[in-house]
Amino acid sequence: MQLISKIKTQTPTSLASIAFYGVVGIVFLIMLPLSGFPPHVGLLGIASIIAAYGLLFQRKWSTWLVVALFFVATVFSLYTLYFVISTDAIAAAGMIAYAVLTWIFTIIVVKKSKEY
Repeated sequence: MQLISKIKTQTPTSLASIAFYGVVGIVFLIMLPLSGFPPHVGLLGIASIIAAYGLLFQRKWSTWLVVALFFVATVFSLYTLYFVISTDAIAAAGMIAYAVLTWIFTIIVVKKSKEY
């Protein structure tokens, strides 16, 4: 019951941020065995799920985790993009989308945290 009431009190942009970090975390954890178990993919997935939890329950530390994820995700996506851009167009498009969405949702979360 508490989860449903928390979801109902969120704004649409907050729900989009929570959904983004939750879905990214789940996708990274699904990709973990498919990519040969690199630890950074697993850590990004776990950190994204924790960020989604923190944003849902409006924890103060969640903004800092989102900012940290911003830097880590940007480096990860640009590094991966550098190596796959000429060989795999789908992976390159995914990394570009991941980087841009990370920037957008980080801005949303930081602006929202200033409202508290």
